[in-house]
Amino acid sequence: MKAKSIKAKSTEEFKSALEQSMTDGFQPTLAICFISKSQDRTAISNLLDAAGISVFGCTTNGEFTDEEPDKGSAAVLLLDMNRDHFQIYFEEYPDKNYREVSKGIAQKAKAIFPLPAFLIGISNAAADGEEVLRGIEEVTGSAVNAFGGAAGADYTFTETFVFTNGKDSDNAMLCIALDESKVKIKGIATCGWRPVGTEKIVTKSEGNHVYTVDDLPVLDLTAKYGGIENVTPENNSLLIEIAANFPLQLLREKGDPVMRPGLVVDWNDRSYYTSGAVPQGSKVRFSLPPDFDVMEKVIKGVENLKATEMPEADALVVFSCAGRILSLGPLMSQELEGIKNVWNVPMAGMFSNAELGRATGGNLEMHNLTTCCIALKEK
Repeated sequence: MKAKSIKAKSTEEFKSALEQSMTDGFQPTLAICFISKSQDRTAISNLLDAAGISVFGCTTNGEFTDEEPDKGSAAVLLLDMNRDHFQIYFEEYPDKNYREVSKGIAQKAKAIFPLPAFLIGISNAAADGEEVLRGIEEVTGSAVNAFGGAAGADYTFTETFVFTNGKDSDNAMLCIALDESKVKIKGIATCGWRPVGTEKIVTKSEGNHVYTVDDLPVLDLTAKYGGIENVTPENNSLLIEIAANFPLQLLREKGDPVMRPGLVVDWNDRSYYTSGAVPQGSKVRFSLPPDFDVMEKVIKGVENLKATEMPEADALVVFSCAGRILSLGPLMSQELEGIKNVWNVPMAGMFSNAELGRATGGNLEMHNLTTCCIALKEK
């Protein structure tokens, strides 16, 4: 499989780059698109559709095709994958029936491919990505290769979107199902945030809605630990500060902890929604803002993936949490460069609201403040 990446700041620039990419006879069949809400994603999608290219698209909090993170742009990975080796599914979940919707998609994929793998995008910041994964696992088993991320909104905490050919929604799941007997896909989700303080108990929660920890409103406890002032709806930077610097770490019986920052606040009871489930009775700790070893851990994790499971790759897809670039700033380019250099193949990625992947030594999870790196190789 051949791959090429494009980054553009306008529809016209993208059209020109798309045409240029095909002058050597390259005929892409699939486009993985990470596009800022400030761009005309419908126009870009229509250009790809007119060229006979299937679209997998998410809005972002930033996008990249190499080591230089950008914002307000379109980053697109073009692949000439055999059309018989993949299928795109798009389903809305208006009733918050995330598991039911993803289970239905997995059943359709399983009917076509004996061993399906999945690349997933979800929209709506309050959507429970954990339930999406559980629905897929219910059909395919816990060893399934499933990766992806939650769409972003340029750090505005407004509606997020996933889109494909002729379809666009702020409350939906988009999925590429791959025939794993024909396309090898491997990935890793690595975080590196260090815990601080004692273990605490989640005393009231429902799914991804956390009400109290140690019988205190979770928002108030987070603000206390982080020394955050002006904890009011008028503080526009509050959610960014909580998500980037003071997330909860959900402790697991095996594998690394999973990050669970607050993404949507309910001011009625000072609770918040996270991107994945935080079961009542589970143990959590708070986190320290990161330092340099966070990037080193991610790069070493990707290097280990190549050494143990994926010696060669045709293309690379990366979902990196928006909170990472907020915390790491210009140093983020070093992490992206380190990832790119592992295989040195075309890459496209986005800064996401959440990430889907298997934690080191653990289960398939919904993550935050994590980099999920996915390598693809058509056999």
